[in-house]
Amino acid sequence: MMKGYDVTKYDRPSVALDVLLFTIQENQLQILLVKRKEEPFQGEWAFPGGFVKMNESLEVGAARELREETGLKDIYLEQLYTFGNPKRDPRTRVISVAYLALAAKTDWAIKASTDASEAKFWPVSKLPKLAFDHQEIFEYGLSRLGSKLNYTNIAFGLLPDQFTLTELQNTYEIILNKKLDKRNFRKKILSTDLLTSVGQKSSLGAHRPAELFRFKKKEIEYLN
Repeated sequence: MMKGYDVTKYDRPSVALDVLLFTIQENQLQILLVKRKEEPFQGEWAFPGGFVKMNESLEVGAARELREETGLKDIYLEQLYTFGNPKRDPRTRVISVAYLALAAKTDWAIKASTDASEAKFWPVSKLPKLAFDHQEIFEYGLSRLGSKLNYTNIAFGLLPDQFTLTELQNTYEIILNKKLDKRNFRKKILSTDLLTSVGQKSSLGAHRPAELFRFKKKEIEYLN
């Protein structure tokens, strides 16, 4: 602390981090929730998160919270929005910085943290009642994810390293909750120059083997 500075001169709201981890499994878009073990909202579902530590950046804190809940690291993570309604938390004045996280389904070590009794994925179409203002945060995050499909390569966060165009289209359709014309989708996605052919074909499924692709970059890229 700077010498001579009176830290009590101004109000000091708490800063929390909430992580919206989306994945696709069972052909549905799903999100990770934890059941709160303590008040407020004891027994209700919420996003994994917690308070940022004094010695860490917001992004480092969000990655830490996600790692503690899931064992996941080195996945796509972006700051979503800051939610600051003065009455959003009954304990005190809490400002929450929400983060959007995306990961392809793997064998995760999902576990509840010290302040949660349970952690599991829920289909976004069948969410339980959410604690705090997390319903509002969820709706904002889902809308952001859908809109970014139109002008970025954000879908890379939900797919394995190699995939077919059918699998990519299915990912878009699940997120957007609508069917897309196969011919138009392939023409558009191949014109973006976001993908590169792996030079191999998929051996899965009963149909004719399909060409495998990967995203050229595993980081966010914007279309011109």
